[in-house]
Amino acid sequence: MQASPLLQEFHPGPALLILAWVVVWGGIGGVVTPRIYRRRDLDASKATLYGTIAGAGLGPILLIILWTKTPELDWRWNVIPSLTALGLLYWAFATYHPANLCVTSGTYVISQVSNGILIGILYGVIAIGLTLIFSILGIVSFAHGQFYMLGGYAAFFTISQTMGAGLHPIIGLLMAGLITFVIGVVFEYTLLRPMHLGKVERPGEYAILLTFGLAFFLEYSALAILGANPRKVDPFFNLGNITIGAITLPPSRVIAAGIGLLILVILLWFLNYTWLGKALRAVSQDKQAAAVVGINPLNMNTLAFGLGAMLAGLSGAALVQVLAWVPNIGALASTRSFVVIVLGGMGSLPGAMIGGIVIGIVESLGVGCFPDVSRALAYQQVFGMIIFAVVLLLKPTGLFGREL
Repeated sequence: MQASPLLQEFHPGPALLILAWVVVWGGIGGVVTPRIYRRRDLDASKATLYGTIAGAGLGPILLIILWTKTPELDWRWNVIPSLTALGLLYWAFATYHPANLCVTSGTYVISQVSNGILIGILYGVIAIGLTLIFSILGIVSFAHGQFYMLGGYAAFFTISQTMGAGLHPIIGLLMAGLITFVIGVVFEYTLLRPMHLGKVERPGEYAILLTFGLAFFLEYSALAILGANPRKVDPFFNLGNITIGAITLPPSRVIAAGIGLLILVILLWFLNYTWLGKALRAVSQDKQAAAVVGINPLNMNTLAFGLGAMLAGLSGAALVQVLAWVPNIGALASTRSFVVIVLGGMGSLPGAMIGGIVIGIVESLGVGCFPDVSRALAYQQVFGMIIFAVVLLLKPTGLFGREL
């Protein structure tokens, strides 16, 4: 009996040897390196990360140098072993599945990376909103994804109702931002502010329960009123397919990414060059000192929650032209946002954006390179979770987080 063509192209032996090299030497480096640094009374805070990467990439060759010389660890020690480890993993994949498009077509890989960057920019904007709330209020909003969902629906219905009036579809984006900002401000002012006034005994649990409750209310209200049928709008601008060399980019994703970058530029200008933005930054650093110079931390809390909700809503409005919109899309966005902000580093705005792009690329490559195309989308978020778990194991504070 002849094996199927799919099984004939599998060569697990060499692939398993390569993976064994990466895992075994990476594990040895991650365990032994910090012990050696601690034994010599040296800073071992980065030793696990650097030892793991050194072992996974170059094995005993670099580990012996690391253990005997115990140099001060900085990013330069990571460049070559990181690239080598990635090359080994790719080699293992190519050996195991040589007919995969990610092995045979460089253009296909570049296309997947490009799509991942485009969608990752919006992931970053969503996560920046959650980071802003965490930095100012000190809480994590479990309703963040539902504001994203609400923004998409607000844009969809605004565009649907104004289409005959000759208004540009971008009006849907503005309406989504306004609606989510107002709801966020009202929610924080009426329900979260008592927590900051000392009227709540257990503020942490109070915030979790309230934002969870808001998330359920928004999602199931949308399901009851709008139903589960997917909604989508046409691209906001008629650009046609955008071709760069051999790469073709869908216009809806390019427009959405452009909107995300514009939102990011406006947000950075607001935070750095306006009084309110500087006040928000001051409150995030030291609320008591900010109050001494005349800034009202309570008002900044309300503004921050409103802005965070608005960023999520604007991201949803930008992506309603890309994705099929259903009420439970908010739950997926919440999970992804939590992954992004922890991956980038809690409280780091640049980390949130870079984390979003990393997750976008990883998910796009994971789906595009997965051998079984029929199951690829079902595992989309799993690929991001794998990177998330690896980063947490190697650097618990995230890519740009700081030790407390």
